[in-house]
Amino acid sequence: QVQLVESGGGLVQPGGSLRLSCAASGKIFSINTMGWYRQAPGKQRELVAVISSGDSTNYADSVKGRFTISRDNAKNTVYLQMNSLKPEDTDVYYCNVKLTQIGRPESFVYWGQGTQVTVPS
Repeated sequence: QVQLVESGGGLVQPGGSLRLSCAASGKIFSINTMGWYRQAPGKQRELVAVISSGDSTNYADSVKGRFTISRDNAKNTVYLQMNSLKPEDTDVYYCNVKLTQIGRPESFVYWGQGTQVTVPS
């Protein structure tokens, strides 16, 4: 089995920073893309940032220049450094990892449990 454990959410004042982490564990053979999504109540989950196995990155326009995604392949962990946070960044943030398990040829996408980020107005 594969497990994703997120950490780092919380309450932060506008203009502040937070760093989210998501560690994958289990019988992992290889990890392809790693990313972060966010979702507000009643809304669709939206992409925040994604990083490929070759470290190519892509960001939502709303977070460009403020958020940075990175990964540590030795730790099977993806990070999201969030700076200059705004009230509109308030959401539940989910990590998303596409990986291949040992002994299985197919790749599957896994989701973290979600972590709340709150930036009061």
